Amino acid sequence: MHPINNYRFGAYALFAMGLINLRYQTGSEGNLSKSSLLIAVGAVVLALTFIPKLNDFFMKKSVKSLSLVLLAVFIAYGILI
Repeated sequence: MHPINNYRFGAYALFAMGLINLRYQTGSEGNLSKSSLLIAVGAVVLALTFIPKLNDFFMKKSVKSLSLVLLAVFIAYGILI
């Protein structure tokens, strides 16, 4: 399995979490804007992983570390909203 798939799994998790929040918190105030953040971040990162020129960028150690921290932050955000 190519390491870029880890980014795809994380991006899909954010995307799916945003859609699930959007559906199950229907009627909550500000739900669309809160869930849209997760949906947009997940969709953008997922799309970026399919651009071959960015593979070297994603494989840098500093980018890996930063992306792991950001994934944890966004998952925590998704749980808290």
